[in-house]
Amino acid sequence: MELPKDPMMLFSFINMKLRDCYSSLDELCDDMNVNKEMIVGKLQSAGFEYSVEHNKFW
Repeated sequence: MELPKDPMMLFSFINMKLRDCYSSLDELCDDMNVNKEMIVGKLQSAGFEYSVEHNKFW
């Protein structure tokens, strides 16, 4: 599966998956075979950061 390129769409998609399917960003990345640093970097450049405690980007 290809991830959305637009940072806002990626933000929404990743948070939906974290909420509905995965208990951590590491689990999502392992299962979907995607690079965690790429996701974190792209979302950080759009002003978001990952909260381990809340298991979401904000």
